Amino acid sequence: MPLPQQKKKRLGQMLLAEGLVTELQLERALRVQKESGVRLGKVLRNLGYVDEESFITVLGKQMGISHVTLSRMGIDPKIARLIPELTARRHQVLPIFKKENTLTLAMVDPLNVFAIDDIHKITGLEIIPAVGTEREILKAIERYYSGSEAMQEAIRDADKNATMEIEDFIPQEEEEEDDSPAIKFVNTLIAQAVNEGSSDVHLEPDHDIIQIRYRVDGLLHDVMTAPKSLQAGVISRIKIMGNLDIAEKRVPQDGRFEMKVGDKDIDIRVSSLPTVFGEKIVLRLLDKGSVLIGLEQLGFKNKTMEDFGRYFRRPYGLILVTGATGSGKTTTLYSVLQTINTPEKNIVTIEDPVEYQLKRITQVQVNPKVGVTFATGLRSILRQDPDVVMVGEIRDRETVTLAIQAALTGHLVLSTLHTNDAPGAIARLIDMGAEPFLIASSLTAVVAQKLVRKLCKGCAVPDTPPEDLITRLGINELLKKQEKSACFSKGTGCAECRGTGYSGRIGLFEFLPVNDSIRELIVKRASSAEIRKNAHHNSYQTLRSEGILKAVQGLTTLEEILRVTQEIEAPN
Repeated sequence: MPLPQQKKKRLGQMLLAEGLVTELQLERALRVQKESGVRLGKVLRNLGYVDEESFITVLGKQMGISHVTLSRMGIDPKIARLIPELTARRHQVLPIFKKENTLTLAMVDPLNVFAIDDIHKITGLEIIPAVGTEREILKAIERYYSGSEAMQEAIRDADKNATMEIEDFIPQEEEEEDDSPAIKFVNTLIAQAVNEGSSDVHLEPDHDIIQIRYRVDGLLHDVMTAPKSLQAGVISRIKIMGNLDIAEKRVPQDGRFEMKVGDKDIDIRVSSLPTVFGEKIVLRLLDKGSVLIGLEQLGFKNKTMEDFGRYFRRPYGLILVTGATGSGKTTTLYSVLQTINTPEKNIVTIEDPVEYQLKRITQVQVNPKVGVTFATGLRSILRQDPDVVMVGEIRDRETVTLAIQAALTGHLVLSTLHTNDAPGAIARLIDMGAEPFLIASSLTAVVAQKLVRKLCKGCAVPDTPPEDLITRLGINELLKKQEKSACFSKGTGCAECRGTGYSGRIGLFEFLPVNDSIRELIVKRASSAEIRKNAHHNSYQTLRSEGILKAVQGLTTLEEILRVTQEIEAPN
């Protein structure tokens, strides 16, 4: 067929004319394209010759086709669903605008006349192509279709085969891994959760159904219900993937496995819990690529980041990061390790589990079955000539004693605790049996953190909170002290955020440096309230105060801050 050859020549000439590629680069890309059958634009991007944004901008300009940025567009879901989900995925296209008998179609490849012809036949409309990035179009497809067709197809297939034996959920060597309906269902379930940005998947058996819920931006929401007939097969499949005992249904079990979803490597922790209606399964999803981000992206303010940086760049001392489960403590510690990771330092971690493999850092996995706990692992690590030690969590007296000794003997020790605020961490260490004078000598700083939902950029509009709320929270006094002006916003809800008004999360951080006056209070076994009172006199900001400042900047809302932070009485 002459069309593909014509397309190659035309596209190549366009790129050459714009100076995006050289003749040698184009020649090599065409050879690779011929061998692999992959689109020329994708080959050029894979080879690193041109970035996607530049490519589609030139493509749109040269062909007289609009270049669309889907993340900034509000698309009517009814328009998006004018074509079947499987067609949208196959051609990597999405309808974005309909006027009379024409349909504007965002396309990764606007030269694909077969896709245009297909969609013309399906809709009966004249197609106007527009060009968009592959990443944005695939993300939009997930957003507007939510994997519904693929999931319903998986449910139907799995339900038809609900009487299959357990062995049928274990792929045989000669079979493709996703041939089994139950395997396809589980894979689709996880892929949809990842694409929706979910951190946890809950499969909750009831007397006649399985309720499936996703946790997105910290809140659980119902996704679907599956037939009860799928329960045995789906749970068995997940337990096999997590290396759990499929015959044991009376005791809780924990496991883990890895899975690739698109270009993401996802680490999945499995927890099973026996209930009256069968085993409940919770999957914790961790995108390994999402933990390596800078402190500023996490939500640290410039001053807090500067103050915190002075402490974690010291050669010794104990630094604690506290917060609830899922508040991002490990991500903060990873960001710190990445910041201080240099060839001159020997950095060793002990974690449960190791969430991401960090280059040039020695990481140890906790394994109680063979006697490797935080305490025993830390004892061995200290014989490995470390400069920096990261302990995933301080859970008992032995671990806290070793961590303090390591800090006192010239090591920088980073670890986490579960407390609601920074002053509470000191009381927690004392409760664990650590001597106050040793805590005072070793502890240099505590950071408490929480995650709050960010306002959706696609639908945020200016807002004015009630005057009585502003007065009750002391916002005017806080703004005056910080020399800032208010810029409140709220989310009205759109397809981008699924009508919630929020998209993504950002951290709130409470930084407590341990100075001489706080050391004196620690030695006296002072209460958390006394330590907090002392800290307030040194410009200490609580989590709620930090949250209010982010609401004032239009990053989140006061309602969200009130939901996740507690009110602490101001000291006299």
